[in-house]
Amino acid sequence: MAKDGPRSEYQARLTQRRQAAQDHDRHDRAVALARLMTAAAAVFLAFFAWRSEAVSWWWLALPAVVFLGLWIVHGRILEGRRRAERAVEFYFRGLGRIDDEWIGSGSRGDSFLNDDHPYAADLDLFGDGSLFQLLSLARTRSGEETLASWLCAPSAPGVIRGRQEAVDKLKGNLDLREDLSILGEEVDVAIHPSSMKDWGVAPPILNRLWLRYVAIGSGLLSLLALIGWMFFSTGPWPSLVLWTLQSILALVLRRGVRQVTGSLEDPERDLELLSRILTRLEEEQFQGGRLGELSASLETGGVPPSRAIRRLARLTDLLNAMHNQLFAPFGLLLMWTTQFAFAIEEWRQNYGGEISGWLDAVGEFEALSSLAGYAYEHPVDPFPEIVEDRFLVDGVDLGHPLLSAARCIRNDVRLDSSLKLLVVSGSNMSGKSTLLRTLGVNVVLALAGAPVRARSLKLSPVAVGATLRIQDSLQEGSSRFYAEITRLRQIMERTGGELPVLFLIDEILAGTNSHDRAIGAAGLIRGLLDRSAAGLVTTHDLALAKLADDLGDLAANVHFEDHLSDGMMEFDYRLRPGVVRKSNALELMRSIGLDV
Repeated sequence: MAKDGPRSEYQARLTQRRQAAQDHDRHDRAVALARLMTAAAAVFLAFFAWRSEAVSWWWLALPAVVFLGLWIVHGRILEGRRRAERAVEFYFRGLGRIDDEWIGSGSRGDSFLNDDHPYAADLDLFGDGSLFQLLSLARTRSGEETLASWLCAPSAPGVIRGRQEAVDKLKGNLDLREDLSILGEEVDVAIHPSSMKDWGVAPPILNRLWLRYVAIGSGLLSLLALIGWMFFSTGPWPSLVLWTLQSILALVLRRGVRQVTGSLEDPERDLELLSRILTRLEEEQFQGGRLGELSASLETGGVPPSRAIRRLARLTDLLNAMHNQLFAPFGLLLMWTTQFAFAIEEWRQNYGGEISGWLDAVGEFEALSSLAGYAYEHPVDPFPEIVEDRFLVDGVDLGHPLLSAARCIRNDVRLDSSLKLLVVSGSNMSGKSTLLRTLGVNVVLALAGAPVRARSLKLSPVAVGATLRIQDSLQEGSSRFYAEITRLRQIMERTGGELPVLFLIDEILAGTNSHDRAIGAAGLIRGLLDRSAAGLVTTHDLALAKLADDLGDLAANVHFEDHLSDGMMEFDYRLRPGVVRKSNALELMRSIGLDV
């Protein structure tokens, strides 16, 4: 299916949501005018009631009721407009991704970028114009963390297939992605997974249950004593005695009560927002597969998590009733804060341990939804075939998913147990580094459970290591050569793991002289191949191309070509067998006016 399918659907929905936003805006102005007129009518009625006995003050009840009704309706209209505007933004950004105009829009995921990661920076996983920015539809921190973790580490074959199935089921559920995006706009910077999980599993604070019953009993007795004093002449002494006992009990419990109410502020807000997302997810009837497992994991003793969280919300609302000055004296009499601090602690003991699972499930739903959005917006991109019985990387018509369709030149790449190394030669700017990134990014997508930019890709799970963005560091006092060999050591160390290593080494050992480079590169590559690693090495030093000849059938030379036309270098970015036979450095220098 061509991109016209998702584009036309997005465009139709964008038009509808824009119209809905305009309708809400028109209703907003009408209701605002009606509220103003109602307020004016109340002023006139008040004036006539004051000046004339013929008009009763009770007439003011009518505009008061009308104004209250308009206030409620106005709130719903404003909420509808906000939802419509968020939906407009959702589909506008979706069209941008389809039309390759998405860079600079959406979350960059900068906080997940770690310079010590073996390929995150090299393959542009995070930052502006990154893979994360293209993929992510997550609006909670849990969702972003889950998606980032999938991109930063390979998953097991069964897990990958489970995600593929889930993504395939979700990709057509556009309503769910829209709703999660609308809800998530408020959640983006609000939910703090770590603090919520810590709050849920923190040690009990008010765990002496008998004191709760003492507080309940003393509150009820104090109320009865006050009623007896005021209406039945029992005298003040019962009340004074009970108030004294209550004061002592409150003093004993004060520290714990303050801890409970003070620790609740951030989780209370975050859980309320999380409840909105869970409520929406609970509306879906997922059966079987990973989606069914996630739905089942949200159940807590048969109680949907959104209902459990709403119960906590009711408890906190009742607790906050003490902020009402009219109610506060009665609240003190009933030990209101103490009662609900115990109730909130009971909720935390019953459900606090489940918060981590709720957050993880929401995070996985959002990560799967992000991959499903990519699958929907790129319908010709297939799921890769995951191979377990042998080492294999076989990509046909591989293209870089971060490049626009007009600029994306596709090539085939195959590595297996008999051909473990491709030495890629070519002149500057011919496409060598892009080839490595193309293969690396598609492998990352495949091992995360996403579709890939290819006609087909067969892949066994691998651990990726790359050296495409090695830089010197003034702050750390390291040269580019030192930074490169440090990364190469990291790649070599990864060969001791469970998965074979796929290495992507760009301009190997370019920071040293030709003699040392030839010896070092040959030794390094042989060492990697001896440790069951495989991969691609680029170079514009033709002397290094002899390495493939020395390795026999285990290696092959491939290259990119260029030619000079009317003083301009032209490249076709097509991968060809063999070694490149010329360099373009001098031609490039002359083409920009350097006298060489």
